[in-house]
Amino acid sequence: MPSSSRSAKDFFRPLAVGAPTPLTEIPARPSRAIHFFDPSNEKMASKIPAMVGTVDVLLGNLEDAIKADNKVAAREGLVRIANETANLGGQSGPTQLWTRINSLDSPWVLDDLTTLVPAIGHKLDVIMVPKVQGAEDIQYVDRLLAQLEAKAGLTRPILVHAILETARGVANVEEICGASPRMQGLSLGPADLAADRRMKTTRVGGGHPGYLVRQDPPKSADGEADVNAERAIYQQDLWHYTIARMVDACAMHGIYPYYGPFGDIADVVACEDQFRNAFLLGCVGTWSLHPKQIAIANRVFSPSVEDIRHARRVVAAMGDGTGAVMLDGKMEDDASLKQCLVMVHLAEELAAIDPELRKQYATISTDSKVG
Repeated sequence: MPSSSRSAKDFFRPLAVGAPTPLTEIPARPSRAIHFFDPSNEKMASKIPAMVGTVDVLLGNLEDAIKADNKVAAREGLVRIANETANLGGQSGPTQLWTRINSLDSPWVLDDLTTLVPAIGHKLDVIMVPKVQGAEDIQYVDRLLAQLEAKAGLTRPILVHAILETARGVANVEEICGASPRMQGLSLGPADLAADRRMKTTRVGGGHPGYLVRQDPPKSADGEADVNAERAIYQQDLWHYTIARMVDACAMHGIYPYYGPFGDIADVVACEDQFRNAFLLGCVGTWSLHPKQIAIANRVFSPSVEDIRHARRVVAAMGDGTGAVMLDGKMEDDASLKQCLVMVHLAEELAAIDPELRKQYATISTDSKVG
């Protein structure tokens, strides 16, 4: 049956008797960095309690990067970490708890869900589903989670996050976003997506020196183009199209887009550039594969003091939000106000959980001459 024939009034009803009522709006919780860790790695696991409060999201990874022999240990490790770590996960903690389950065609995914939901469903905020192909994948997880939540007596639904890692997933991105009230957001999965598209890159995220635009050749004295002359080149972003499409689909459905992994841990400069591109396009956060990337993500996905000063000045100057004003020689109108309110609201959300940002934003003065 096509999804368009489903009654709108049924969309927000529980899919199982006793399951929690689906959310009508996904909460805007700060998630600048989603930090991945291996729950089967004792050294990594021992650092988790100290990371609570320093990163917006801690994600126990059960899928890629976890060897087949370690799948059960990772699952059991995540249960132990969730139960033993104070202030991790749930609605009140400073750091959310997410997990990435194994792919839906794997031999481990069913045990992932039937183990995690009863054991730590009350602390688990979001389940990340890899290699999502279409709405049917989300709807399968949706129904199964409802049954498990009902059996476990959970009072709030666990949200679902999809990773775009296949060409089919990108082609179906709008229907994936609208497949369930559980949908929290989408992440770009560049490595698997590159392989599925047969892209000729072995990099995990980021640009590629071969994907470029070259400056036009200069003219020689006789007016001929000198194609062998030195010319500037400008490296392009392989992922711009996909991120922009993902952002639009998420905005349409009221959920949140994220950049995925940046694999070159040592190149913190290029990492920051890539994160900033995603932030400017509309992403709310990114993945972190190493603790040094957390600081980069927290900085990039937090509006600067200068941006918030300008945004607050526009909000103050616009009054009821209609008409137009001149501010520092530039025209600001109702469209400008909407842009600025996005920044102001984000700053308020971040200041609520980040004491350092709260201190910085509190020093902002909006005194200025309007006209």
